[in-house]
Amino acid sequence: MSVAVVTGASAGIGAATARRLAREGFEVVAGARRTDRLEQLVAELGPPARAHALDVTDQASVDAFAAQVESCAVLVCNAGGALGLDPLPDITDEQWRTMWEVNVLGVVRTVRALLPALRASGDGRIAVVTSIAGHEVYVKGAGYTSAKHAAAAVTDTLRLELLAEPIRVIEIAPGMVETEFSAVRFGGDEEKAAAVYEGVEPLTGDDIADAIAYAVTRPPHVTVARMHIFAGRQGGATNVAREGS
Repeated sequence: MSVAVVTGASAGIGAATARRLAREGFEVVAGARRTDRLEQLVAELGPPARAHALDVTDQASVDAFAAQVESCAVLVCNAGGALGLDPLPDITDEQWRTMWEVNVLGVVRTVRALLPALRASGDGRIAVVTSIAGHEVYVKGAGYTSAKHAAAAVTDTLRLELLAEPIRVIEIAPGMVETEFSAVRFGGDEEKAAAVYEGVEPLTGDDIADAIAYAVTRPPHVTVARMHIFAGRQGGATNVAREGS
């Protein structure tokens, strides 16, 4: 049974992806900081699924996690997030650092740690979950869009660097997905988070998990280099046709 590692698996897209890949027949190894949620997820999935604590912003945590992963055919780099929605001059240095640590360096650390196992699998697949924010910018989004642009560039560069190896590199770039993303961005303000999705039916974590599962289960001669996935009434990062508008 092939092993699929999913980071940021405690909720949202990550948890949905862990469930979907388990149904596809993978042995899922779930990683995230919130181990209580991981334990619930693994209990739901049953053996051979397992979970280990993982903070992608901490090299020691990444190393300890990777040491417990003996083999890996699929790596889904999903851990990420945004903080605030402020004009560029108002974003604090700490917000910048946090977004770049998790969205960019988190990908780099995780790939670097698991690359030997991916190579050894003979058919490695790396799927990086970025965002439409990695390809468009919008007002008051400089911290997040710059980090996601960097993550997309890292993914494209990695694909080129690994062309001669049995590893395929995939970017999954979702648009509007209703998860805990907006609640985290607005510091737990549920009213602000809910307003993001008013008048439109957003994507769900399961929708993105479907796309990831499709991409990583293609035959070895097929690379799904990038998938942009929008809600039905979304045309871009900020182009949404809301009901009543």
